[in-house]
Amino acid sequence: MKQVAKIEQLPTWFEYFHTNPEVSWKEFNTTKKIASILDELNVPYYTFPDVTGLIAEIGEGEEVIAVRADIDALWQEVDGVMQANHSCGHDANMTMVLGALVRLKEMPLKKRIRFIFQPAEETGGGALAMIKRDVLKDVTYLYGIHLRPIEELPFGKVAPAIHHGAAVFLEGSIHGIDAHGARPHQGKNAIDVLMAMQQMLSTLHMDPFEACSAKLTKMVADGGSINIIPGKATFSMDIRAQKNSVIFDLQSRIEKGFQHISQMFDVEIKWEWLDLTPGAEVCEEAARIAELSIIEALGKDCLAPAVVTPGSDDFHFYTINKPELKAAMIGIGADLAPGLHHPQMAFNRDALQIGADVLTTTLKNAARGRE
Repeated sequence: MKQVAKIEQLPTWFEYFHTNPEVSWKEFNTTKKIASILDELNVPYYTFPDVTGLIAEIGEGEEVIAVRADIDALWQEVDGVMQANHSCGHDANMTMVLGALVRLKEMPLKKRIRFIFQPAEETGGGALAMIKRDVLKDVTYLYGIHLRPIEELPFGKVAPAIHHGAAVFLEGSIHGIDAHGARPHQGKNAIDVLMAMQQMLSTLHMDPFEACSAKLTKMVADGGSINIIPGKATFSMDIRAQKNSVIFDLQSRIEKGFQHISQMFDVEIKWEWLDLTPGAEVCEEAARIAELSIIEALGKDCLAPAVVTPGSDDFHFYTINKPELKAAMIGIGADLAPGLHHPQMAFNRDALQIGADVLTTTLKNAARGRE
């Protein structure tokens, strides 16, 4: 791996973000901290009057090369305490993007580079909020960056693209009739309906060459006493696929299944789809620029193939909204373990410098029109 001059601020910035996590839509102090860093760097930026997050911009020209950093943390139990926690690595993403900004602001640029510090990736609505606020105006290339778990990339390896899968969640309710345990024929048992749903999901036979899954993740049916057959229940589902077309097909089949089950048991089933996160639509040209930049910044031995992962990220709403956008998310190996979203997630912090170097080179080359 090539040696480059370190960006001295990276450990300090990371330590602040890591020890001051904030959940989606409440990243008030995180936004203020990023703004204060930009003030110190004398970089202009814009905050929003109604949501957290901000955008900064350097360079000149009509065309814009953009990079997005997600800034929110998860809410989870850590050592027995419920708290905000940066177990997805967004603290690292912010730090790496700021590191690239430090380097790029000293370079001659023929195009503008826009830094999008986006809130609420974990809830799936942050990218859509930024799109509504016109952050993609004049943008031709968009990059993201994210640490990868050790089973995907070891420390020192960098992938030019991450092929995330698509994900969508569902919450629903069943409305039958309670009955005495001795007289089941007088009721409409919600548990029977839930079992039919589970059976329906297990018989959704998709193309075996397409990675996908649909499963019940929560079922609550309680008549209040052991001898009451519950007529009402609530349930949740997690549906995932590697391709957007497959997840849309799954949604359609599940809705048809609900309709048949409702008729079979003569009950009402209500449902709502939540937090659709589309799968990656990676631009080959954008990924090629990233690939060449990884080699330039670190050497050929550090280049890894593109990562294919069942995880999801709302970064891909940007390309769904603007199909002509040339986008790719760079994956950084960091020996991250036990895994993303694990409350005790940890990684090799030397990866922060690697990520900043690769991102600097990628944005520089995209801004100079290198292909």
